[in-house]
Amino acid sequence: VISSIIFKSDNIFYKNLNKPFFAPSSIIFVIVWTILYILISISIYKIYKDYNYKDIPSYNKTLLINYFTNQIFTFLFFKIKSPFLALIDTVIVLISSLFLYYESKELKKESAKFLIPYIFWNLFATILIVSIFFLNI
Repeated sequence: VISSIIFKSDNIFYKNLNKPFFAPSSIIFVIVWTILYILISISIYKIYKDYNYKDIPSYNKTLLINYFTNQIFTFLFFKIKSPFLALIDTVIVLISSLFLYYESKELKKESAKFLIPYIFWNLFATILIVSIFFLNI
């Protein structure tokens, strides 16, 4: 969300790319990310409700890596127009979301359940960006 405000999307760049048949429309991205950010926020809240920030450094680090790499996607893909760097970033987001799920589950099982849709979306996003990358080389 923050990255889309800071780094305006270049719709012409995206429009001119070859995309797979399963690429969703931009409104789907808006709806899905709104829901995902709500679910992620609930998960984080449930963790921090029971744990002091200083007591869970590994979780904090994973959360920050995931958040940063998630936010930088817009810059990599739309601002510098690099599907390759966006692909690398998306893989990191997927991997860090899996670690985030695992660490959340270790701290509070109920919290981790809110991250399952996020993991599935990241898997879909990885398949999508891989497809876009190979359709445009």
